[in-house]
Amino acid sequence: MTDGENELLCRVEGDAPMGQLMRRHWLPACLTEEVSEADCDPVRVRILGEDLVAFRDSKGRVGLMAEHCPHRGASLFYGRNEECGLRCLYHGWKMDVDGNVLEMVSEPASSDLPKRVHHLAYKTHEWAGIVWAYLGPQDQVPEFVPPPWAPNDKVRVSIAKVIVPCNWAQILEGNIDSSHSSSLHSSDMVPARVSGSEATDKKWLRPSTDKAPRLQVEHTSYGFRYAAIRRPITNADETDYIRSTVFIAPSSALIPPNNRYNVANFNVPIDDTHTVFHFIAWGNPLTTPDTEAWRRFLGQSVGSDLDPLYRPYRNAENRFWQDRQAMRAGNFTGIKGFPNQDLAMWTSLGPIADRTSRAETLAAGDQAVVEFRRTMLEAVQAFQAGKPAIGTGDGHVHSSVCSFQGIFPKDTDWRRCDMHPVSGLDAS
Repeated sequence: MTDGENELLCRVEGDAPMGQLMRRHWLPACLTEEVSEADCDPVRVRILGEDLVAFRDSKGRVGLMAEHCPHRGASLFYGRNEECGLRCLYHGWKMDVDGNVLEMVSEPASSDLPKRVHHLAYKTHEWAGIVWAYLGPQDQVPEFVPPPWAPNDKVRVSIAKVIVPCNWAQILEGNIDSSHSSSLHSSDMVPARVSGSEATDKKWLRPSTDKAPRLQVEHTSYGFRYAAIRRPITNADETDYIRSTVFIAPSSALIPPNNRYNVANFNVPIDDTHTVFHFIAWGNPLTTPDTEAWRRFLGQSVGSDLDPLYRPYRNAENRFWQDRQAMRAGNFTGIKGFPNQDLAMWTSLGPIADRTSRAETLAAGDQAVVEFRRTMLEAVQAFQAGKPAIGTGDGHVHSSVCSFQGIFPKDTDWRRCDMHPVSGLDAS
């Protein structure tokens, strides 16, 4: 990539084309748990370089509005959330979830100024433990469509949220890079004589020792999907171990499942150099871990691993609590929790990775990464030319799309496999 292409891919703040493209999608603004009760404390939210504040009003409605009061710009984060509105402490102006100014106590009762002032507020929708927001034109808000990883209210959705101090694109590239897992996560995703990927309370088991998968890509209207094809441990002459990952533009992915639950992620740019990473387990409530169990498994529990604002205690300064003695004893990374292993790699690339030939040498195992870059650069250039944002309208991902994995006969065309999410919970 050139420096200019890298800038176009990564930058999301202000009028940056990629940020404007992302604003044409419903994006996670915060977790429901952050605004769980009526008249709760306001929560700071920053998306695509824009400072916002979220709150749940007295009727249970969630508002998302510009953080700074339309009067003199004081922060509404410190405001009073009461009587169906957020009141600024500075002069008492009060706004509702739609941005209407309900009261201006510092103005004469006869003033018509409240009718002439409207505060910036965005439409929200609650689904699957997330407060979603549409940050595009508010007179063109599309209907919210549930993502494939939360097709209905019957599935259990457990989310680990982490604030990562680097650009969104290098996180996404890690999410869709199947080949790295055989090395970086080799102590947590271990080879075993199993019929497919299986999950225990401590490990993920895989039926292959092959660290150099062959990659095949299929383009779609919403992004692409690809297969990572490996030699299985048993019957390698007649079968292949196939893991199919789905990239859903602009910034999410469906990860191959295990025998108990499905896996996905969603990356929301805070700004050019910070990202909210959501790691998601979903499926049958009987086999999918609940939120606290999921976070413990990943090493992403609030309190022990993350601070109350979802910022990790493990970081570059403390070397992600890497245990070199454990490495000498056989652990590949010495870093507990495979998302933390990813965080170490993502952040080591710098705030915004250099994707030019000065800094990287792409190889066969990087085919999905190359496809992501090509797809999103073409998408943002088409958007600049006036075409709809990728993955919107008729190009939206269908709820039936899923990732999959398993051992198949060598003549299997993975593109034609009629696969369904683990546990058989469909969108009906």
